[in-house]
Amino acid sequence: MFDRTTRPRSKAVYLSAVLGLVLAAEAPFEALAEEDPKLLAREIYSDLIAFPSTESRGGSAEIAKYAADRLVAAGFSEKDVQVMGPSPEVAGVLARFRGRGDREPVLLLAHLDVVEALPEDWSMPPFELTEKDGYFYGRGTADNKAGAAALLANFIRLKREGFEPSRDFILMLTGDEETEMNSVAYFANEKRDLIDAAFALNTDGGRIETDDGQPLAFIVQAAEKVYLALRIEVTNRGGHSSRPRADNAIYELAEALLRLRAHQFPVSLNDATRNYFRQVALFHEPEMAAAMMALAEDRASEADIARLDASVQLRIMMRTTCVATQLEGGHAENALPQMAAAIVNCRILPQESPEEIIATVRRVLANDAIRMTITYEPVASPPSPLTPDVMDPVKRVAAEMYPAIPVIAYMSAGFTDGAHLRNVGIPTYGVSALGEDTDDIRYHGRDERIRVKSFYNAVEYWYRLLHAL
Repeated sequence: MFDRTTRPRSKAVYLSAVLGLVLAAEAPFEALAEEDPKLLAREIYSDLIAFPSTESRGGSAEIAKYAADRLVAAGFSEKDVQVMGPSPEVAGVLARFRGRGDREPVLLLAHLDVVEALPEDWSMPPFELTEKDGYFYGRGTADNKAGAAALLANFIRLKREGFEPSRDFILMLTGDEETEMNSVAYFANEKRDLIDAAFALNTDGGRIETDDGQPLAFIVQAAEKVYLALRIEVTNRGGHSSRPRADNAIYELAEALLRLRAHQFPVSLNDATRNYFRQVALFHEPEMAAAMMALAEDRASEADIARLDASVQLRIMMRTTCVATQLEGGHAENALPQMAAAIVNCRILPQESPEEIIATVRRVLANDAIRMTITYEPVASPPSPLTPDVMDPVKRVAAEMYPAIPVIAYMSAGFTDGAHLRNVGIPTYGVSALGEDTDDIRYHGRDERIRVKSFYNAVEYWYRLLHAL
């Protein structure tokens, strides 16, 4: 969340502030060291990692059945635990922890699928939970099988303890978040009555920002950018490479992409980003802090904007972005290209219109010969309001476990299952409770890992949060 261009004034500012936190954060681990809940969480975590639940290996049906079987074995009624999805290969789980019904249900979600992981690229088996030097390694250790394990383990633990919540908890585990998101779309559009809830909490969003393991801030995702992919293509009659012409498809495409690179979409804030800039300003050098506060209060000067734009992390919080991500073109080394194409990936601020962004891209490309098509339709994801019903319990439990750090709501530039839920009217908040170092986030990469203590603290946080809810 804080990148190198916007680091706090000094580590000392944080280290003195989190001294009490470090001591307090040890307590859950000591308390759980010899108890079944910790062993249960690790067992489920290990089992989930062992499923190679990637698209190329057959999808999520097998891991979904495992999750459902664990819940039924723990005492949940079979009618309250369902494996379902848009296809036999893409399956998810819906499970209901029944309460007294005094209040509207809360929807809790994680995804069971992971991105590809080639064993030859890793220094250890990617589909095996490995504990080494204080870390858990394995594909999905962070994204997002830690969240799935925390929810499953706590559902089972609470069932064993005879816990009766005042409201129903609905567990939704999806099967293809990393690819097409057909699983969450199926639940949101085809099974809306089964997931109806006051709000949703997503373990695949937010985090505890850390620096070398030291907690800095508890981050809650209250909004996310809207994902849009465009294919732009130039074609002509081509010809022999010994007779070059001005109408070269590759050059035309390149010139259009350079115009797109130079374009800056306007600055715009929503409640989540305005809140973010106000709170994060407290941890920065005076000049940067002043620029952030000015932006949050709608009085930023051109110099303020330029200062903030210098940070990639801050720029993506305040602007829509469109960037070229793939290229193709030409058919022979000795022929003029008859076609050149690129994929442009846009991440749109949720308060902006995708149709207007598409129109802007057309205008910026400034070439009527360019054909533009949408390859991934945008899913509206309005920011979720920061209501006390959600934020109070989240903050209360965070203060119990991490008393010295702020809870900060923000907008992520990424794209999660939460977008589809917001799109059908269920406010969604990312609350992973996993501690992650800014400079060591290995999602989708080689040797994915999280700290062992981070995992167990997240499990404990969710146990307390379910009570608080």
